[in-house]
Amino acid sequence: MNVGFVGLGKMGSAMATRLLAAGHALTVYNRTRKKSEALRESGAQVADRVSEVCDADVVVTMVADDRALRDIAFGSGGLLQNLRKGSVHLSMSTISVDLANELSDAHASAGQQFVSAPVFGRPEAAAAGKLFIIAAGAADTMKSIDPLLSAMGQLTLPISELPRDANVVKIAGNFLIVSMTEALGEAAALVRKGGVPAQTFVDAMTSTIFNVPIYKNYGAVIAAEKFSPPGFAAPLGLKDIGLALQAAEALRVPMPLGDLLSDRLKRLVAQGGEQLDLTALAKLSAEDAGLR
Repeated sequence: MNVGFVGLGKMGSAMATRLLAAGHALTVYNRTRKKSEALRESGAQVADRVSEVCDADVVVTMVADDRALRDIAFGSGGLLQNLRKGSVHLSMSTISVDLANELSDAHASAGQQFVSAPVFGRPEAAAAGKLFIIAAGAADTMKSIDPLLSAMGQLTLPISELPRDANVVKIAGNFLIVSMTEALGEAAALVRKGGVPAQTFVDAMTSTIFNVPIYKNYGAVIAAEKFSPPGFAAPLGLKDIGLALQAAEALRVPMPLGDLLSDRLKRLVAQGGEQLDLTALAKLSAEDAGLR
């Protein structure tokens, strides 16, 4: 397929590389051109502006937040002005429910297709094509882009024909991830204060009642205290908890744990954790327990 790709951070670069390896023709754009040039050697065409990726069957966006995607979609020279009628905007970012609704309406008015397909997985999973993709959009459109989704992920879970539904699921899922991370950090601090190594605790839990990849992967990072370089930076976790609380406010759903997690992440970022991984929440728990 003829594909445009916007957003070449750690996740986006890995995903774009998977599309190139699968034989798709790719034109890429990133605000920092150096990241685009890194893909030229793999066969990608490099664009100087967003409008230059829009002569495509599908434009994939993988950017950090609502503000970045809003600029790309609605800004002068953006997707809505330049994407061909009938072409697809495939948004794979974690964005708000409100923005997903806004994009759905705007693309429909412009005669364009919109699919929201945020992902679960860190950069190493993206590089291996092992992402889990939560997708929502018109059934025929979803079918047409399946070759792209299959190249980037090990499993695509269709949620509904309403793009916003994928974002509700992704936001709720990220809330669970951050909740687990905080709980695991607190538990690790408890056993360490009691004289048991954190890795011994993680091994015991992940070989028995929590024998799942996310506990194993996050637990290993917490036990080793390898919070840098970040695979998923703490400010992004704070952003995602904010999205959960925003959705909860709109739907009148109390999320007291969400408020706690927001406070913990704000503290982590304020105390120098802006360049640390989300798992550095465990650092706060260790400090609170009087551990080094």
